[in-house]
Amino acid sequence: MLKTTLAAALATVGALGLAGCDVEKTQEGNVSVPKYEVEKKASGDVTLPKYDVTTPDVKVGSAETTINVPKVTTEEKKIEVPTVQVTPAPDKDDDKKTQ
Repeated sequence: MLKTTLAAALATVGALGLAGCDVEKTQEGNVSVPKYEVEKKASGDVTLPKYDVTTPDVKVGSAETTINVPKVTTEEKKIEVPTVQVTPAPDKDDDKKTQ
């Protein structure tokens, strides 16, 4: 249970961390794609082989049987879980301006 709670907390922190970012473009990008010329040297011919395939017969059904199944119970327990406080980037900028 602790592992599940910790995993959920980390996923939440990750999502909030990405949502709280303030992104600003500082430089323009440029991509130049090289150009190629292709020349056909010879024409090709493809003949694929043929196969005769006999597939097996498959019958799916069900049968009733008795097995031993473990019984799982739960109990309520108080534990201490980590907490995280996130200040988004725009709010941090507002704090700097007021100082």
